[in-house]
Amino acid sequence: MADHYEVLGVSRDATPDEIKKAYRRLARELHPDVNPGAEASERFKEVTHAYDVLSDPKQRQQYDLGGGQGGFGGQNFGGFGDIFETFFGAGQQSRGPRSRRERGQDALIRVEVGLDEVIFGTHRDIEVDTAVRCETCQGSCCQPGTSPVTCDICHGSGQIQRQVRSLLGNVMTSSPCGTCRGYGTIIATPCITCQGQGRVRARRTVPVDIPAGVDTGVRLQMPGSGEAGPAGGPNGDLYLEIKVKNHEVFSRNGDDLLATLEVAMTDAILGTDATIPGLDGDVELEVKAGTQSGEILTVKDRGVTKLRGNGRGDLKIGVQVVTPTKLSSKERDLISQFAASKRSPEPELSHFQQGLFARLRDRFLG
Repeated sequence: MADHYEVLGVSRDATPDEIKKAYRRLARELHPDVNPGAEASERFKEVTHAYDVLSDPKQRQQYDLGGGQGGFGGQNFGGFGDIFETFFGAGQQSRGPRSRRERGQDALIRVEVGLDEVIFGTHRDIEVDTAVRCETCQGSCCQPGTSPVTCDICHGSGQIQRQVRSLLGNVMTSSPCGTCRGYGTIIATPCITCQGQGRVRARRTVPVDIPAGVDTGVRLQMPGSGEAGPAGGPNGDLYLEIKVKNHEVFSRNGDDLLATLEVAMTDAILGTDATIPGLDGDVELEVKAGTQSGEILTVKDRGVTKLRGNGRGDLKIGVQVVTPTKLSSKERDLISQFAASKRSPEPELSHFQQGLFARLRDRFLG
């Protein structure tokens, strides 16, 4: 293929204005309405393609670097009509009639679920106010027993052509038909139910299986469950944005469940067993003798089912030893006797630690 600069007759360091002037001169000389010969037509295409590449800074840079010389097949020839619209006032490409059928819009719905529901997943029947296909006309937009008729202005093409005079002589231009709005047909008897739209507003129920392990912000896509398209067009998609409600006891950290267990001072000293209600059944815990505040009791595989992958997270229980604030005289005497029998170290400062228990106490993300 010939060099684009040679085709336009300009140097490789030509300015954009010089390239435009060169193309304008050659286009007037070679345009098919002025020079109808086959050789001139091919030359005109070559000139137009060269200008299409060199007038675009990015394409010109690629071409100068050797990456844009793939010929007509390697370039988007769609700019041909845009160039003519710039220089001659209108596009030269003919277009067929528009289709009334269009894809429906996507819809977004926010769904709130409980923390207990995301452990194993849940099912919901969601009520959606949306556009559905008209049952009267089945999306045809026409009253039953009728059909669209061909537009007698554009004769079904959807375009109106006209001849205008330009510097190159008479040039044919086309624009959408104003009578049929470019559809090529006219609905003479619109459906009275949908007013010729092929769809109506209605409430419908969408069954949804919410998978285990979802978290706030996760979006689930349901293809084809969005709005019905005009004139029987395909449905859009439905997106469900999940919000997991806060729980009064349990919090979540990834796939782990977190909670705090308050233990009496005597139970922490002597040890005890406890049964706590989990989100999916009771959980047995062993509080060993000498347990300290801030210790974590981990119950394996009693957290949230993993959204991607197998297994579940863990249930992590932070222990908080509760010191009694009101003691009877007898209780105070017993504690005093215990303190006297056991020499305790003097209170002393140590480095402040913001550990896991403190975050558990504050419910992490809760």
